[in-house]
Amino acid sequence: MADSNEMTINLVVLGKTQTGKSAAGNSLLGSADFESRLCPSSVTTRCSLGRSARISGLIRRNSRESALRIRVLDTPSYPHSALGKQQVRDTVRAALAQHFGEQGLHLALLVLRADLPLCPDESHDTLQLIQELLGPTWKDFTAVLLTHADKAREAGYSEETYLQSASSTLLSLLSSVQHLAYTVYKADKMASMCLILFRTFKRTNCYYLLPDA
Repeated sequence: MADSNEMTINLVVLGKTQTGKSAAGNSLLGSADFESRLCPSSVTTRCSLGRSARISGLIRRNSRESALRIRVLDTPSYPHSALGKQQVRDTVRAALAQHFGEQGLHLALLVLRADLPLCPDESHDTLQLIQELLGPTWKDFTAVLLTHADKAREAGYSEETYLQSASSTLLSLLSSVQHLAYTVYKADKMASMCLILFRTFKRTNCYYLLPDA
């Protein structure tokens, strides 16, 4: 029987090579489940599911403290240095069905680098793949995670001035996902990452059933 005082959130992390996608997944889990390192080629070549321990003391429901568990699906990036679009799509689609097909997918995190501009051509392929995987309503339960934010801060940008200087492509994307965007710094710990996740979950309040292949 499921614990009524425990919430499980199923999420998938998506994005381009070397955005810090796997590292973000590790931060959410408080572990090193996913391989993450600097490399001149794509590191992640298959999907992996990670599970957090029972996290207490973060949320309350109905005036009672509730525990949180997180299940994170790490995925190969696209574009990928070794895999074609169809290979990535088929791999991710099969993993989504295997791990979240019964309970549904609650959230998708699109991981982007805050220290690199988002240009129209490079964003198009990634967003098109996400729509093929998650269906036409993907924007309703997707949040943008901006990694490498320390570099933007070191350059003198606050979150406000960063957005004022951001490309129209990024601003359009943020608008389409209801401005569900968060910046991640090296000092961010598991607890702060989980709070970001839970707040996003409350705003979207989605239990998304995966489309048929």
